[in-house]
Amino acid sequence: MLQNGDLNIMFLNTNVPGSAASSSDQENKSVDNFKNNYLDDYPKKNAEILSGQYGVNLLLVGISLMLALSNSESQVDKKDVLAFLVAVMLVQLFWMLWYIVKKKKHECPAPEKDIHAGTSWLRGGLTLLAILSLIMDAFHIGYFIGYEQCLSPVIGVFPAVHAVHTISQVYFIWVHVKDIIKTYENFERFGVIHAVFTNLLLWCNGVVTEADHVLQSYQKRQVDLGIGNMTLGNREPYCNCTTKACTIFLHSLYYLYPFNIEYHIFVSVILFVMWKNIGRTIEYQRKIKVVIRIAGLIVGPVMGLIAFSSSIGVLVMYIIQVGDSVEARESALNMFYCYGIIILFFMCTAGSIGLLIYRSDNAPMDYSKIPSRKLDSELLFITATGSWLMSWCSIISVISTSTSPKYRWTSFFYSLLLIFEKYIQNLFIIESLHRKADNNEDETDGPITEIFSVSGGLSLSTNISLAPSFSGIINAAFESQERECASVNSDEENKKQEHIQNNRLSEESISLPQKSTQKLNKKRKIVKNIAIFLFMCNISLWILAAFGCRPQYDNGLEENTFGFSAWSTVVNIAMPLNLFYRMHSVASLFEVFVKV
Repeated sequence: MLQNGDLNIMFLNTNVPGSAASSSDQENKSVDNFKNNYLDDYPKKNAEILSGQYGVNLLLVGISLMLALSNSESQVDKKDVLAFLVAVMLVQLFWMLWYIVKKKKHECPAPEKDIHAGTSWLRGGLTLLAILSLIMDAFHIGYFIGYEQCLSPVIGVFPAVHAVHTISQVYFIWVHVKDIIKTYENFERFGVIHAVFTNLLLWCNGVVTEADHVLQSYQKRQVDLGIGNMTLGNREPYCNCTTKACTIFLHSLYYLYPFNIEYHIFVSVILFVMWKNIGRTIEYQRKIKVVIRIAGLIVGPVMGLIAFSSSIGVLVMYIIQVGDSVEARESALNMFYCYGIIILFFMCTAGSIGLLIYRSDNAPMDYSKIPSRKLDSELLFITATGSWLMSWCSIISVISTSTSPKYRWTSFFYSLLLIFEKYIQNLFIIESLHRKADNNEDETDGPITEIFSVSGGLSLSTNISLAPSFSGIINAAFESQERECASVNSDEENKKQEHIQNNRLSEESISLPQKSTQKLNKKRKIVKNIAIFLFMCNISLWILAAFGCRPQYDNGLEENTFGFSAWSTVVNIAMPLNLFYRMHSVASLFEVFVKV
């Protein structure tokens, strides 16, 4: 748009006789209009869609290459997929380096931060997963050194680049993931979305590799038991290993893949929140230091530890018995389903009690638009569909099958409870995340509880806002860095002065009867025990599915109903969603635990 001064000059020129206001001014006006309409406004309105489409197509290219590997006669080899992944990781590394250098060179004195994005607890968990991924890269490199004579150099380059990518990305997340980008917005959108889909591609690669290993193990068990007549392909390189640790490296890799898979999917979620925050402005928020209180936590942790230790025992027994004999396999499956029915029943009961407590409490809901919290709720629903699909397929296969193994009806009730458990747990988590934290209801003898999580305002030194939220979007592409810094600073000072006065008034008006506070504290303690119990149960169920307990392959009911090809496709798609659902629920339930 033309500034007011420009408009005044044009007005004088058109009304003063003999002025030179002429074709040159009109040409300049046309150039400015063209720039505003096509170079400024259009990208700012459509940059999110354009960058999103770029990311989706990048993902589809990688998936297409991975699908080509399923055909043994295809000319696409594993080294082609790894070369593509190396290329996209290098592009992300260059972008992160450019962003860090640009940030240090042209940093505003007080840049805006989203306190709800990338909390300290979540970043600490990602760091642990990243360390395990680095160990996996070291095993990959050791395996490559042993078979260097007959393996492509890309097989060794990929883990080396992945290790550098992991270290750099963890640093970027710790330092810059909370940034609200206000300069070079259109370019930065493409950089952040490239990082998002690079991690999704690495997640897909891990999922495909891990699913292939699970399928090979299943086929080997079928051949050993004399049930199936399958030809097992030789996956070993066609040369001798030059070290004695090749077999150790190979078998150890598959125990580390689940951690690498979860690392990349969580990083993609965090970076997606950063992408959504580009151009967003956040009101000044008064910060309150919070710490953890664990008083009254007995029942939840004890029952959670019982569930966790039981799951370890079930995992060990299942792995030992499922490939021993047909009778031992049926016993292992029946044991797994009985354990699943018990733990899912208690999880449904605990979640229902939590919802009933919420129904009896008239605490207000927080409807502010926080991208990370909104994404949490959507991911819970989307990822639950994978488990629901497998459960309904299992129910149909149990009802329609003509055989009657002893685990037939335990499989039926397990699948049915699995549907209800996710339904109730989703309601409990989402309502907990959207309830306002009433700071005046905390116990009078202690500080406020600390909040952690994948979504809203949760970290080791977390901040809670007493001010109303604001989620306006400001597109600031093509504006100079100096102007942006000045506007951010002036807005920040105005917001501070305004909200400090509002917060003082709100703090002075807080009061609550002691009896009411005691009742609310009892309810909160119950909900805390429920949250920590569900937290431990979700960890237990993730461990079972991630490290070998997959009765969807071994019970044979679904395979007889839907066929091996169709059912293996369903499991390979739904199981990664189910694993991410469990790990995402762990993060969300920890937030609920400390937020109540």
